[in-house]
Amino acid sequence: MRRRTVAAGTLLVLLLAGCSTTTKDAGPTPTPTPTPKPSVTPTRPTDSGTAIPVWANVLRQPVDGQHLVTQQHKYVVTRGSDEAGTTTITDRASKKAVVRHVPATGFVAQSPVVIDDHWALIEDIRSDGPDPQIKVVRYDLTTGKAAPLAGVPPVSEPEIGAYDGTFAYSSTDAKNRSCLIVTDLATLKSRAVTCVAAPGYVADPVVSADTVTFSEIIAPETARRCKRILSAPLSQGAAKPVPAATNCIQWSGATIGGATIWSEVAATDPDQYQSKAYVREAGDSPARPLGTVVTDTILACGNWILWEVRTVSPTGEETYQINRWRPGLAKPQRMYAARPGVALTPMTCQDNTVYVEAAYLASTPTYTETISAAV
Repeated sequence: MRRRTVAAGTLLVLLLAGCSTTTKDAGPTPTPTPTPKPSVTPTRPTDSGTAIPVWANVLRQPVDGQHLVTQQHKYVVTRGSDEAGTTTITDRASKKAVVRHVPATGFVAQSPVVIDDHWALIEDIRSDGPDPQIKVVRYDLTTGKAAPLAGVPPVSEPEIGAYDGTFAYSSTDAKNRSCLIVTDLATLKSRAVTCVAAPGYVADPVVSADTVTFSEIIAPETARRCKRILSAPLSQGAAKPVPAATNCIQWSGATIGGATIWSEVAATDPDQYQSKAYVREAGDSPARPLGTVVTDTILACGNWILWEVRTVSPTGEETYQINRWRPGLAKPQRMYAARPGVALTPMTCQDNTVYVEAAYLASTPTYTETISAAV
């Protein structure tokens, strides 16, 4: 498991998602608060055209309370603020918890949780110490029992990209190559999209309804380091590079219907929290600039690609917003604007519904509120 540069602002994400750094002995897991009941049921996937969707309040909790990871029509997934990130999956009809996942001592739960009507995939990592490890288990939601992820290539990098019941990740093969794997959660049918010889590796997978977009890093830790974005169809077909605006500094992106939005920032840039975004409607079309985005927030959901934008006033006050775009639009739409001083976590998508947590850290008392919109 490689140690990678983490963008600024990760501290906020870790605070809200219960994924803070652990010690060698985390001690007993605190008793979690009862699993909260989301206040709304998302609508089923629809295409609402270009009308701006209505946001709904889903879950309001103290900063140190439970936090929504994702939800779908049968289950809701929450994570506690304990150091390890205890994850609870609750049946929305019976209100009963079917899974309570407590990471082993020294491990921390990661996002996302990949989930469908029958299965859920949860990843824990231990990044500190001389023996970093990744553990991935798949829960049978009808029994609540877990089993190691078997019959597919092992996960070797922390990042997992997910779109409903399909997920993508990096795996190191017998030739010590880093390979991008796309897997179906229900059947565990998988395919290797591409492989990169060591010391290079693949990372940052973002999955949409039809495509996986990911980065390929060549000659890491050297002056010749090159990071580029590629995309490939989920079912079959080779990966193709997304032509960059500036070579070798592409970071991450998302693709839908042949169109890709990606961001670029150099590994040596002192502010990797923000990056410059571009869009290509097709592989041979010109790149159009989209301005500055929050790094690692580009997401595919339904027919749309979404991302977050952060602006800072002369007094230092931060303001966040969410923009979206899809093929055929001349310019992006502003989908959501937070109040000044309210921070947003990275978005998630499930069943064509986007979820984001807003952190009211300047309020007394502090709290977070998860909101959702069917796109």
